[in-house]
Amino acid sequence: MTGFVSLEGKRALITSGTRGAGAATVALFRELGARVLTSARSRPDTLGEEMFVGADLTTAEGCATLAAAVRGRLGGVDVIVHMLGGSSSPAGGYAALGDADWTRELDLNLMPAVRIDRELVPAMVAQGHGVVIHVTSIQRQLPLPGATTAYAAAKAALSTYSKSLSKEVSPKGVRVVRVSPGWIETEAAVRLAERLAKEAGTDYEGGKRIIMDSLGGIPIGGPSKPEDVANLIAFLASDRARTITGTEYVIDGGTVPTA
Repeated sequence: MTGFVSLEGKRALITSGTRGAGAATVALFRELGARVLTSARSRPDTLGEEMFVGADLTTAEGCATLAAAVRGRLGGVDVIVHMLGGSSSPAGGYAALGDADWTRELDLNLMPAVRIDRELVPAMVAQGHGVVIHVTSIQRQLPLPGATTAYAAAKAALSTYSKSLSKEVSPKGVRVVRVSPGWIETEAAVRLAERLAKEAGTDYEGGKRIIMDSLGGIPIGGPSKPEDVANLIAFLASDRARTITGTEYVIDGGTVPTA
């Protein structure tokens, strides 16, 4: 992407930028010239204190802390990338999900974006430019009823919220787009594949096949790498994508069947 895309001088906030696709996005944004601030509950040794904010974004207080740091350290923001997401709900379908499970999924996958946008997007509107990228999931279209009902519903809510926000602020110079990944071969995904492989008495590639089969297959033959997702996000954040807003880009190797 270097040479074709530049983020030189852009002030960027990337949530959950310490692992997986988030870490890859932070690294690429910095390579392309952006000033980056990222967040997680704890700072890894690979990130300096000047570009990290420790905050629990599942709380209103954590989101406010991060927004204040963006204003104080960056003096504002040109790009917001909402990478935060995940699920810890139990398997067992809808009947296994209590109110606490639903609240936890919404607090992780929807509300951080809502709160941070509410804090920072008004200044983007005032300056007349900005880009907001919400990372959703193909699960919003392809939920796995036995395991991801609440997560998928929360990501669907994030997608709908993102579309509504785009209609409100795009006429004022702020682009809002969605990136919808399928299975990404992150550190957590590797651990899952290894565990499934051990349980099934197969190797790592066999574990990957179990996951791909559960998704109905991945036509290109394997998952995306974190760097693949980062490349797409960087392009959408750049001026090369200046007329793109209000839409969603799926990066899933063809997992979701389409007409």
